[in-house]
Amino acid sequence: MTSQRTLNRLFVLHSWAGIVTGLLMFIVCFSGAVVVFKNEIDLWANPSLAGLPRTEPPAPLATVLAQLQARYPGATVETIALPDATNPSYFAHLRERGAPASQRTKVALRSDTGAVVGPVDSQLGQYLRMLHVFLFFGPRWIVGFLGAAMLVLIATGIVIHRKILAELFTQRWGRSFRVVMSDLHKSAGIWGLGFHILIAATGAWLGLAPLFEQGTKYVMASGAPTSTAARKPPQAEPAAMQSLDTLYRSAQQAVPGLEARYVSLRRWGTSAAEAGFTGTLTGHLASTARVDMNATTGEPKKALDPRTAGFWSLVNGLMEPLHFGDFGGLALKWLYFILGMTPAFLSISGTLIWLDSRQQRRREAQQQAGVPPGLQA
Repeated sequence: MTSQRTLNRLFVLHSWAGIVTGLLMFIVCFSGAVVVFKNEIDLWANPSLAGLPRTEPPAPLATVLAQLQARYPGATVETIALPDATNPSYFAHLRERGAPASQRTKVALRSDTGAVVGPVDSQLGQYLRMLHVFLFFGPRWIVGFLGAAMLVLIATGIVIHRKILAELFTQRWGRSFRVVMSDLHKSAGIWGLGFHILIAATGAWLGLAPLFEQGTKYVMASGAPTSTAARKPPQAEPAAMQSLDTLYRSAQQAVPGLEARYVSLRRWGTSAAEAGFTGTLTGHLASTARVDMNATTGEPKKALDPRTAGFWSLVNGLMEPLHFGDFGGLALKWLYFILGMTPAFLSISGTLIWLDSRQQRRREAQQQAGVPPGLQA
């Protein structure tokens, strides 16, 4: 049995971990709950796109690329997003000639003809995702650290509140503010416990795993002999490109079942051109399948199939769909939204409980010191 001294220490750790991370935790959890409807929000913010026709199968990728190049001559097309269950249209990100490297234009295209509709007016859903994943401008490991902090809060909360089954149905509405909030805090945490563990673990993985991977690569590289010969970048000369649709079919042969959601183009129109197809796998939850194709020869350069790339690759491929809940339709999104709001509530209620408790201790200290009630803070 855990000693009272240990419980007190865990309570202090639980309280201060919640206070220190409370504001950021609220922002990340609230935006994460809302961002499950990212595509729906983008359509709501751009009502003209919701009325566009949905065509199965959609227009060929080659037609889409040709329409973009005709409408924006000289622009660099970087990515093309294919229509999905929510969005009926193609979307493309491109950088126009003379624009800064960080400035990109998002363009919508009809799925039936590939014709350019025009720039997308609002990217509210994407902004919410940037807020959730990067806090707009921060590195992703900050959000990963918050996921790890959430796991600490969960673990300490479980140990502190040992009578979990009894507290599931405990709500003393007629008591003081602190008691009411404490009961709400505990019951909300317990009812959503499994979901909170899932979100915290996957969030910590998505934010911190790349950091550890980069650190491992750095350590391995520092121990390997380095070549003093300067590496010359490959000469990229104009060359004929394979059709995007032909490249897509070859990518599906390299990774059977690949359903591309995004196509990325690199150095397009040159001998070093590549087309990367990233998406999901038919009948599989993993969302990180990817094939990089040589756009001049039509041969695969690199393929990632989570089903065959090893255990950790499979785990990594499962993290994003489990975290964002984008694999089970609208009903699952609503479930993620409702349960995702509870960590945001927990961050608020925990802060209010701490502030009320601190104020109560201050009053008790003043009473012991003999301060008249009217002069107490």
